[in-house]
Amino acid sequence: MKKQISRTIAFICSVLLSWFHLSGQGQLQLLPGTEKIYAVQNGIHRLVGTVSFVYQGNTMYCDSAHYNEKAKQVYAYGNVHIQKNGINLYADSVFYAEKQKYAKLWGHVKARDAAYKMSADSMDYDAKKGRAIFKSSGKIESTISDERITCERGYFYPSNGSFFFSGTVHYSKADLDVKTDTLQFAYEQQKLYFLGQTQMRNDSSQIYCQKGWYDVLNENGALYNHAEIYQKNQIIKGDTLMINTKLNDYEGRGSVYFKDIDQQLALLGQEAVFSDTKHLAYVTGHSLGFLKYKDDTLYVHADTLFLERDTLNKSKHLRADRNFRFLHPDLQGIGDSTLYSFDQQILKIGQSPILWSQNGELKSEEASVFFKDSTIDHIELNRKANVIFTLPTDSLFNQMSATTILALFDSSGTLSQVEATGQAWTIFYPTNEKKLNDTVVQFQREGLNRLFAEKLLVDLKSGEVVQITYFDQPDGIFFPMNKIDAKEKYIKGFKRNPGLRPKSAQEIRKDIN
Repeated sequence: MKKQISRTIAFICSVLLSWFHLSGQGQLQLLPGTEKIYAVQNGIHRLVGTVSFVYQGNTMYCDSAHYNEKAKQVYAYGNVHIQKNGINLYADSVFYAEKQKYAKLWGHVKARDAAYKMSADSMDYDAKKGRAIFKSSGKIESTISDERITCERGYFYPSNGSFFFSGTVHYSKADLDVKTDTLQFAYEQQKLYFLGQTQMRNDSSQIYCQKGWYDVLNENGALYNHAEIYQKNQIIKGDTLMINTKLNDYEGRGSVYFKDIDQQLALLGQEAVFSDTKHLAYVTGHSLGFLKYKDDTLYVHADTLFLERDTLNKSKHLRADRNFRFLHPDLQGIGDSTLYSFDQQILKIGQSPILWSQNGELKSEEASVFFKDSTIDHIELNRKANVIFTLPTDSLFNQMSATTILALFDSSGTLSQVEATGQAWTIFYPTNEKKLNDTVVQFQREGLNRLFAEKLLVDLKSGEVVQITYFDQPDGIFFPMNKIDAKEKYIKGFKRNPGLRPKSAQEIRKDIN
């Protein structure tokens, strides 16, 4: 694109401006070959046959012409051809009024020089208004490249170096293709201004907007009113998008949406940056992420979400900064300093995260969640780890604590086994089954088991302890239900946080509405 289009506009204007002789003293000079000339009343001359003459520094050829010497007007008809300084202008008919500084061309209007050609159904130039207009199917084409502009109507303003195109405007050059309703072009600054529905295409992107501008020299600009960018592996949307197509860098403001198609990740926020040069994308302002796993979706929320790329191994990871929350059908949680690896499918959460699965609450200073396809495979809780299961009575809790806890999930995403290592404590309420008849079984709590070991392996079913394996000299005590000391009911540091648990996608999303 570059400066070539400015040459196009200068060419068109020079054709029209060349009609005017600055001295205002135009003389008609017949050239050899004109067949007949008639003098008509009031200083009007009629030329017929193969007409050729010089007027106002222009050489004109036509089938016939009227020249009003007094009014300083020329009418030319039939195969009109005007030449000046290597510029050629063609039309079926031409009218020129010097006093009004107005020219009109209609019928197959064409103009060309060594580098460009233009065509339109008609063209007007009003020097007093400083405006040229061409109408109906206007076209500007380079004869030495693939540059091309088409439109239904064009307005040229030589004084301020700009023009307007309207009505299905189409610009193309090399890998750039622009279609819009209305286009203003300031050719001195080399800036395009979009004033209607616009579509831009290049080798890597499809861009849509309702309004905006584009600097064709520096290959950057701004898009407004629900702008959209589609690339092979990503989609970017926003109320406002600042773009650099040369570097493939973008900034978004106001209801920004970003999707990484390869990772099936979508990010929402109020502000965003997407940078190939910095190898990252981030959204901030009540940001929200959607990570698609087959039939399941992982929702993540934070003050700021970063999608970063490791240039060495080309792997990507998602990083959350402050007030992190997530929701998955099998697991929910909160925390900070969060990192998710797409290659390894590991979610690492720091700063005392809290996780919830079914009726269980899991806590530690650090946690790592391991995914396998669309389900949770296992969770590692490191330092001050504990797990609390709320029993159906909602007042009794199976509990365990240890230095580290490994929580295993079955194929359905249900917590099935817990391995506690390092000063492992467990408090659980064993259940006794009593068969009342052939169809009714009654379950009764026997009491409280409080046990300690260096390592515990606990098998679970719906949060209920079905089996415990103890290692390394276990020690414990049993209390019948009627003799449980209130001080013995809880592990050290026991605290439940049901009110902090994300319960639905709508609850996570409400912060950005």
